[in-house]
Amino acid sequence: MNLIGNIIWLVFGGFIVFLEYMIAGFLLCITIIGIPFGIQCFKIGMLTLFPFGQQVREVPGETGCLSTLFNIIWICIGGIWIALTHLIFGILLAITIIGLPFARQHFKLMSLSFTPFGKEIY
Repeated sequence: MNLIGNIIWLVFGGFIVFLEYMIAGFLLCITIIGIPFGIQCFKIGMLTLFPFGQQVREVPGETGCLSTLFNIIWICIGGIWIALTHLIFGILLAITIIGLPFARQHFKLMSLSFTPFGKEIY
């Protein structure tokens, strides 16, 4: 079931979102200050490529004040808008029964894109 969901996801926009996150990650990695944020864009981009069958969880014990500071900067610079976009798409997809699995993936992406530091994908 995960394979079918991932194929449908890729065909109907998942690959384009993946490319957008990769381009943003490369542009952020051009500057030294943007490298941690670029790495988070790569992490979110890899999840948008094949979201079915993957989970997001908090990293236990490794996060500290630097992770919290980076999450605050991320939210202020654009994370809130990325998360709101995933929220809106999730709500629109949740209206139909067929769209519920895809809405669930957008909600997963929303939680990761709002505060990506201190989280891992497994």
